[in-house]
Amino acid sequence: MTSPARRHAGTRPRRLGTDESGDGMPAVVVVGAQWGDEGKGKATDQLGSRVDYVVKFNGGNNAGHTVVVGGEKYALHLLPSGILSPGVVPVIGNGVVVDLAVLFQELEALIARGVDVSRLRISGNAHLIAPYNRTLDKVSERFLGKRRIGTTGRGIGPTYADKINRVGVRVQDLFDENILRQKVEGALDQKNHLLVKVYNRRAITVDETVDELLGFAERVRPMVGDTALELNKALDAGRTVLFEGGQATMLDVDHGTYPFVTSSNATAGGACTGSGVGPTRIDRVVGVIKAYTTRVGEGPFPTELLDDMGEHLRATGGEYGVTTGRPRRCGWYDAVIARYSGRVNGLTDLVLTKLDVLTGLEKIPVCVAYDVDGVRHDEMPQDQSDFHHATPVLEELDGWTEDISECRTFEELPKNAQRYVLTLEEMSGTRISSVGVGPDRQATIVRTDLLS
Repeated sequence: MTSPARRHAGTRPRRLGTDESGDGMPAVVVVGAQWGDEGKGKATDQLGSRVDYVVKFNGGNNAGHTVVVGGEKYALHLLPSGILSPGVVPVIGNGVVVDLAVLFQELEALIARGVDVSRLRISGNAHLIAPYNRTLDKVSERFLGKRRIGTTGRGIGPTYADKINRVGVRVQDLFDENILRQKVEGALDQKNHLLVKVYNRRAITVDETVDELLGFAERVRPMVGDTALELNKALDAGRTVLFEGGQATMLDVDHGTYPFVTSSNATAGGACTGSGVGPTRIDRVVGVIKAYTTRVGEGPFPTELLDDMGEHLRATGGEYGVTTGRPRRCGWYDAVIARYSGRVNGLTDLVLTKLDVLTGLEKIPVCVAYDVDGVRHDEMPQDQSDFHHATPVLEELDGWTEDISECRTFEELPKNAQRYVLTLEEMSGTRISSVGVGPDRQATIVRTDLLS
């Protein structure tokens, strides 16, 4: 039995998910519900002006958020999108891997555009992307040839591998050169054998790596702290904290289309492990999902369109990677994936984006199930091979031709657009709380307040 003293230390004398008055909704997680690029940045940014903290809890600069504010487009890669909201404290959590050169490039670009970045906080436990991680990512992907994963080559996977292998370098190591040097030496003992003997590349020296990393130490020092403690104290004080996932559910290393996945937990559970905030403190989990489906990189994609319609969605939706510029693969909305995402994330809400891209289509097919060798699957196949061989079972919905970009209430949408949203909601098993009808911050129809 837990001792009274210890039990008291681990509890709070108020109801979870409330401020001191018993009102409010302090902790909200936002995750991608497909393969990424769903518009999480816009969803987070919309909430950002009404929250106190925005926390990035996984990934690195291998994904991007595009946020449009007043006609100005901002492409963020490593920074939380909350950095664009005045008064919000943006946090890079311990679950993120940080490329310091990219971090300061992004900060300097925002400063040049008049954005205040002085509130940024970075966990001292976050791992650093060392130069050798970037090198290994690029050469190993080329070495795989036809078996390549489709990584961005930015060192994300090798850095997470170092973390799991316990040879990683963390942000806090920048402030003790002896520890930093020991860790780099330990990592390079193995990696240089791989680079020289397998990949026929030159060895990387300890000095060049340490010098590069130490070059950022004093610049980053004021931003670094115990962010897990800060966030828990903020929640204790009734502050509102938004947890922003990088990548998306189907790229999650455990729950995604393995091995064609990212190297971190992009599902809602990652918000807890990647920030140091416990699961009982999360009040709402919001999945962001497109009105159709896209993915970048290799791997199975049941509703993919390899025809003129796929190109139409790509061109109309501007489906090119924010970070890489790579064209995204496009396909119809997949309700099987939506249901799966709802289940593994515990979604309370969906934010449907890019409904306007479908304007002008006479009929809009939606995937309601999969056919695998003549067997119907209404839920995600457990077997990887089955998913690879799945073909979509499609139902057609009527389209609309009216311009919806100026609609701001659900009732203003054309009847067929309303039916499309309501049908997706029913098929997906999660309420659709808002609908995106254009790229700008204001081009959104709110059906349910995500912070109420």
